[in-house]
Amino acid sequence: MERKKEASRRTRSPDGTAKDRVGSVDPYGFERSKDFDYDSYEELMSEYLVVLTHRSIKWSKLLKGKSKVQKNVKLKRFVRKGIPNEHRAVIWMAASGAQDQLEKNPGYYQSLLSAQHDPELVETIRTDLNRTFPDNVQFRKTSSPCLQKGLRNVLLSYGHHNPAVGYCQGMNFVAGYLLIITKDEEKSFWLMDALLGSILPDYYSPSMLGLKMDQEVLGELVKVKVPQVWQLMRDHNVMWTLVVSRWFICLYIDILPVETVLRIWDCLFYEGSKILFRVALTLIHRNQALIQQAQSLPDICQTFKQITHGPFVDECHTFMQKIFTEPGSLSMATLTKLRAKCRSRIIAEES
Repeated sequence: MERKKEASRRTRSPDGTAKDRVGSVDPYGFERSKDFDYDSYEELMSEYLVVLTHRSIKWSKLLKGKSKVQKNVKLKRFVRKGIPNEHRAVIWMAASGAQDQLEKNPGYYQSLLSAQHDPELVETIRTDLNRTFPDNVQFRKTSSPCLQKGLRNVLLSYGHHNPAVGYCQGMNFVAGYLLIITKDEEKSFWLMDALLGSILPDYYSPSMLGLKMDQEVLGELVKVKVPQVWQLMRDHNVMWTLVVSRWFICLYIDILPVETVLRIWDCLFYEGSKILFRVALTLIHRNQALIQQAQSLPDICQTFKQITHGPFVDECHTFMQKIFTEPGSLSMATLTKLRAKCRSRIIAEES
């Protein structure tokens, strides 16, 4: 019996190799919960492994060892079907423009690191280091290498690079995920710059105007695409920020399973912020009947937590196929128009 139990705890790494990790740590260093269902995970991964192996062969043929790629319809299709872990850093860097910035600014990251640091910024970041992924063995001071040092360096450098943003909570989790994948401080820094400067402007600024605006935009999209849920939120006077702010500010980190988050980020770096809306709309649309059963504000908040768990989000490959079909069309033109409307409304309310 014990032997069978241990066999079921054998994990698969996302690149498809078998890893005899008897115990409770996933391939990214996260400790699994005590009630983790190893049997279901094994069943799920045995199916996903076939997909991963197939995609890995396809990607290797496409890249042929190159670190530069041209954006085109074929590459977009490949990204939507998932980037194998061994190619993730290269594709994220190329698709987001981070690689170009790194090459245009040789030595810049190191110069930020060696500059005089603002003591207040240093202290704020230091306070958050131990709070970043306490359930991940790679961020513990006893681990070798310890990603906590790299995390400090990336956040400190970014704070000096973009003093208008500096540092705010949420950025530590984003930088942490980048380090887990790239294992490289400088690449993580430039990917942070691409995310915070281009893909998600004003999400992490002191006013967080971009974040507030996109939460309101989601509300406008739900009004059109899932009107019954929109009406329920209105009837109970529930602000969207109450139920989806962590979805957006953490880019689904700690909200959805790691493998699903990374698949979302594959598309986020390639296609931009509309991916965040596609994910949110799919979760809401798929679970609209459950959400409509909520009788009060606490009920609604609890249901929005509940819909981010379960088989639908665990099966990342199927989930990612659904985000491009369930919400229907979602053009950047529509988002731009809604953003302008919501931005004006927020500024008027806050002035």
